[in-house]
Amino acid sequence: MSKFTTRDVTFAAILAAVYAVLTVTLPIPQYAGVQARLSEALTVLPFFFPAATPGLVVGCFIANLFSPYSLDIIFGTAATLFACLLTQRMPSRWLAPLPPVLCNAVIVGAECAWYQAGGFGPAFWPAYAFNAFTVGFGELLACYVLGSVLIRALPRISFFRAYISQRRLEQLAQG
Repeated sequence: MSKFTTRDVTFAAILAAVYAVLTVTLPIPQYAGVQARLSEALTVLPFFFPAATPGLVVGCFIANLFSPYSLDIIFGTAATLFACLLTQRMPSRWLAPLPPVLCNAVIVGAECAWYQAGGFGPAFWPAYAFNAFTVGFGELLACYVLGSVLIRALPRISFFRAYISQRRLEQLAQG
C-alpha cells in the first residue's frame, strides 16, 4: 500500500465534504428505496485516484448520519467502501461505474427492504426485489450518466491528468 501524501489527504477531505453536502442539501430523494444520489457519481473517481476512496467513504458516512434509517450508517457506508475498492480495480472506464451500481443495489436494497418488511419475513423478498431495482436504477443514472462524464472529462484537464497514473492513462488510450 502506498503512503498517503498531504495532497491525498486534502483531496480525500474535499471529496468527503462535497459528497456529504451534495447528499444532504439537494432537494431530491436521498434516503429510501427510490433515491437519486447525484453524489454517487463521484464513486467513479477511485478509477483514477485511489485517494478518493477514503474521502468518499467518510462523506457517505457523514451523509448517512442524516438518514432516517439507522442501519444506513453501517450498510450504506459499507456499500460505498466496497464499490470504491472494486472501482479501483476495474480494467476499463466502461466497467468503472458498475461496482457502485451493483453494491448499492444489493446492500442498500436489502437494507431498505428490511425496514419496509419489518425484518426477514415473507414480505422481505418482494420488497428487496423492488428496492434493489430502484436503488440500482438511481445508481445507474448517477454513475453511468454523470460518472461517465467525469471519467471522460478528467483526463482531458491537465491539472487532473497530472495525478492519474500512467497505467490508467494507457488503459484509456487503448479504449
